[in-house]
Amino acid sequence: MLKKLIATAALAGFMAAPASAQEKFKLALNWFPVGDHAAYWVALDKGYFSAEGLDVTLENSKGSGDSIAKVDTGGADAGLADSAVVIASKARGTTIKVVGMVFDKTPLNIFSSKDNPVTSPKQLEGKTIGAPANDGQRQMWPAFAKANNIDDSKVTWVNIEPTAKVAALAEKRVDTVADYTTGLPLYEKPMGVGNVVAMPWADHGFDMYSMSIMASEKTMTERPEVLKKFLKAAYMGWRDVIANPDEALAIFKKRVPEIDEVTIGANMKLGIKLLETDRYRQHGIGWIEEAKMCNSVDLVNTYMGLPKKVECKDVFTTDFLTKVDMP
Repeated sequence: MLKKLIATAALAGFMAAPASAQEKFKLALNWFPVGDHAAYWVALDKGYFSAEGLDVTLENSKGSGDSIAKVDTGGADAGLADSAVVIASKARGTTIKVVGMVFDKTPLNIFSSKDNPVTSPKQLEGKTIGAPANDGQRQMWPAFAKANNIDDSKVTWVNIEPTAKVAALAEKRVDTVADYTTGLPLYEKPMGVGNVVAMPWADHGFDMYSMSIMASEKTMTERPEVLKKFLKAAYMGWRDVIANPDEALAIFKKRVPEIDEVTIGANMKLGIKLLETDRYRQHGIGWIEEAKMCNSVDLVNTYMGLPKKVECKDVFTTDFLTKVDMP
């Protein structure tokens, strides 16, 4: 009887593969753990990865450039990165491609303080912007600057570590910081609610694909089924985050005890808004629309001064997506 129950459960997909049979899979995050990453801990905790036969580990990175380097050199099997940085990396010869999207709406944004606000792109002239050297938004800056007629020579970038962004703005060491809209609660914690001013790039004619999941040619060629299983489980995690944010936050806190529940919870809920789109409702979480991706590629080709033109077909694939419906 016990054997019959075990066999039935295994066939139904409710049991994880034995530890000895599980495939190791490393995901390079694009930063330290924030609400944007909650889904992957939910998938871990609920056994979605293990049910697919995967032994998944999550590794912090210092921006999209760092996570891309890890994946491209074999240090990770897949990673999170801003699509603009992925596109630009193709011109430098990387083997990676976007295999799934995270945020369907762009979170690209500039934060400033209420007492020195930046509410329009031209106001950035004469200002400092803080960001890590490999930050995805920093690498996309030339396109945003040209699209909004900003004199780039009048803008000064300041190198700061990812973990120092909030303090740098709060302590007025920089005038502004390049960071996702989802980061607002992290800045309001030390600066106070209402004292942080956001300037979303999408409000200024720059709605392009941003946070994505990318993989190397090696992973796509040698482990296609493993990659497909990873994406399926990851998007099941996102489905559950959207359906029950409070439960997801509790899991995140259990898995990463050092997070501030109030701040990260608000951060996570802002991220959920970037997934709640008609495109995801129709095609499933993570879907990539060719027209929007190719428009994103055109923006990078036009404004970033790449050493060679990047073709849209070389940037992404939907071959590994398994439809996971929105809740």
